[in-house]
Amino acid sequence: MQEDSARPYHHGDLKRVVIETAQAMLREDKGWQFTLREVARRAGVSHAAPYKHFPDKSALLAELATLGFHQLGAALSDAIARPLRSARAEFIAAAKAYINFGTANPSLYRLMFSGDVDKKAFADLDAAGAAAFGGLLGILERGQQSGAFKQHPVRGQAAAAWALVHGFTLLAIDGQLLPEKVGAKPIDAVLASLLEGLEV
Repeated sequence: MQEDSARPYHHGDLKRVVIETAQAMLREDKGWQFTLREVARRAGVSHAAPYKHFPDKSALLAELATLGFHQLGAALSDAIARPLRSARAEFIAAAKAYINFGTANPSLYRLMFSGDVDKKAFADLDAAGAAAFGGLLGILERGQQSGAFKQHPVRGQAAAAWALVHGFTLLAIDGQLLPEKVGAKPIDAVLASLLEGLEV
């Protein structure tokens, strides 16, 4: 990996520089095997500088994952920001936004759900993940209120929907959704099957 030339930063910008550098390394390395020392070198700051904001690598990874959940939540909100024709259309738009986010940011997506980050140890990360999940709950609740979706416990519906879409996303990231296996339009087929279980 080539080392970037040192990037100057203003007082108060050190955390941003460290985070942006780690985000770039996450994308380029397709993983998070880097050390804080490597992040510092790449950022052009002293080896000790990252420790001013992150006591260890796990804390930095938690920050990256937290930002990822915020980005995912924003993508879901954007997908349903305009009025949609039906609960079905809203659900499909959000599901496709979720899948697109994961496939566009594969390393970040894997990190967000990795066991390498203890979500319970980082309150902001846990809250960000819960907020993103809350977007799905809201879609299902509105669908039930409109009479489009079955009146079942909404968290159970959300867990089923999330499990399917999350699994689909990982299969897509791993290049497993070959046409000879799953057909030409697997997203549409999967979501249609999922909606059969949700709709009245």
